[in-house]
Amino acid sequence: MKELINSTETINRLLARYGVKFGIYKNGEFKEQLFPFDPIPRIIQNSEFQFLEKGLKQRVNALNCFLSDIYGDKQIVRDGVIPAEFIYSAKGFLPPCDGVMPPKNIYSHISGIDLVQSKDDSWYILEDNLRVPSGASYPMIARELQRRSAPDAFSCNSVIDNRNYAELLKEVMDYVNTGGINVILSPGRYNAAFFEHSYLAEKTGAVLTTGKEIVCENDRLYYIDYQGKKQRVGAVYRRISDEYLDPMTFCEESVIGIPHIFEAYKKGNVALLNAPGNGVADDKGIYYFVPKMIRYYLGEDAVLMNAPTYLPYYDDDMKYVLDNFDSLVIKDVAEAGGYGVVFGSSLTAEKKEEFINLLKSEPRRFIAQEVIDFYDLDILDTDGTLVPRKADLRAFVLAGGETKVWPSGLTRFSRNPDSFIVNSSQGGGFKDTWVLSR
Repeated sequence: MKELINSTETINRLLARYGVKFGIYKNGEFKEQLFPFDPIPRIIQNSEFQFLEKGLKQRVNALNCFLSDIYGDKQIVRDGVIPAEFIYSAKGFLPPCDGVMPPKNIYSHISGIDLVQSKDDSWYILEDNLRVPSGASYPMIARELQRRSAPDAFSCNSVIDNRNYAELLKEVMDYVNTGGINVILSPGRYNAAFFEHSYLAEKTGAVLTTGKEIVCENDRLYYIDYQGKKQRVGAVYRRISDEYLDPMTFCEESVIGIPHIFEAYKKGNVALLNAPGNGVADDKGIYYFVPKMIRYYLGEDAVLMNAPTYLPYYDDDMKYVLDNFDSLVIKDVAEAGGYGVVFGSSLTAEKKEEFINLLKSEPRRFIAQEVIDFYDLDILDTDGTLVPRKADLRAFVLAGGETKVWPSGLTRFSRNPDSFIVNSSQGGGFKDTWVLSR
């Protein structure tokens, strides 16, 4: 451990040199900052990872069944498992995707599932990210740099190698590829995760493009290289939000999308990873129903539990929320990145009354959850001492010919001793995640 700690300054200096940053827009300005790295890894025992792996595969398989159903027969709605209102009012439900089946019928190829471990050692799913989940590149490059600067730490510990993420991603892209090259579609240099886009393109051998080199002709996609040569594109790992993907189908003001790409996708001539319309499945309101989906589609009980969650949409849940408001955390279903999160105990009497009135007027807009007292992990403070901070884990699940869980993950932590919010956009840092082989 001492060797890892001694490498901290070197690692963060190299991360800065290689441009391992994230960007945020604040007050109309784009600002880049380093994603601070902590050298002390989160360690997950092999038996514990096998349990997580089983639950994560189950969850992603059920979510893929749900997406196929919702954009197809909608049997889960007809059977009354999920109210129709929750589907059609979800911000992520896209009517143009209705009746469109992606290649190999896979919707969420790369899922980022956020978990926390409580102090009684139970794991809870906090959130499903099925649109354009980011973060895998950070533990990848951190591990690579730590191996150089502290090699003995790895030779003396049975840590599963995490360098296969790019191989897993390429396998998925190749599996759904409809004929042609693989490309990674980025909004460009000023996107918050541009480092990851370029890093994954390099590691997978895919072509990195901002879309300016992509054209759609006769419902097929082509990449035009610097020599003017056209190459057919068979799979697009797109890091662009649904609404900006195709100005002909979605937001017509988009200047970063590719005109008519959705038509090529509808005709089955290109695979889009992840599929447009996935946002309906990671809506925080839909999250409430995932254990029911697992039972409905797979006939199994959920291995990994949701955090105890209440929907004010239901009268009984609304009553519980109002009676226990001060002990709950309330989340706006349309927000992400740690925004739209309100701890009932933090509100003044006046703000509490305002919020409850809003909750009553827009019950579909919010979920309420019990506050999980999750694990503190030690981090290295600026003065070199070890201090405890809240941390979560983003696990990455890849679905292609089979569903696989990457034996690593992004552990994010809060640098604020009084905060449960760990997101990078809220000032958090990250750790490597060691899964032990025995």
